[in-house]
Amino acid sequence: MYRYFLQPQLDASNNSLIGYELLIRQRVDGKWVLPHDFASIPIDVQADLIRRTAQKLLLKIGSVSFNTNQSQFIDGRIAEAIITAQKQIYPINLVLEVTEEKTDEHITNRQIIDQVHYFDEHGIQLSLDDIGTGINTYGHLKPILPYASEIKFAMQNFRQEGRADQIPENLKFWKDVADQHHLRLILEGVENEAEHEMANDLGIDFRQGRYYGKPHLFKLDGD
Repeated sequence: MYRYFLQPQLDASNNSLIGYELLIRQRVDGKWVLPHDFASIPIDVQADLIRRTAQKLLLKIGSVSFNTNQSQFIDGRIAEAIITAQKQIYPINLVLEVTEEKTDEHITNRQIIDQVHYFDEHGIQLSLDDIGTGINTYGHLKPILPYASEIKFAMQNFRQEGRADQIPENLKFWKDVADQHHLRLILEGVENEAEHEMANDLGIDFRQGRYYGKPHLFKLDGD
């Protein structure tokens, strides 16, 4: 069985909830765990979960976001399931967070851009996740930035790579990129007061992390 855990996304300028990231988990031996292989989860299962979850959140938030890799993002069958889910949860906006995965290196920028235009027609936005880590370098993402709506800076990725000391400099760089391209910038992985104050100093309003709320199981009817 699969369910989404929800983590709030906040606008710290007025302390308001703007949306949730949906983090899929699988129940194994009575515990909720990360799925071993995200790509193996049937898209109709994910689409149905998105619909059921978002419909219970109606009027409470403006958007829900969930992760796809680049291969999933351009997959036509997955796109149709996502578009159907968007129609069913309107007026909540669906945001697709495209992650960095080295297995996606064969995907071209033209494929991504063409799919962005297709999703745009149905009110679905592109978020570039994990910026500044893995293959999601500025050079790699530069051609796609004009077509995105949002970028996400995941501090936890820098910590895992042993680059925590590089966070302030990199975050300032990506804040400038977001301003230049008129993108929402969400700072992810805020865990303490010092990081909260760093975001204040840099003028980054949109945030996500355990400091504001841990991911929590969202129960559906029948659970």
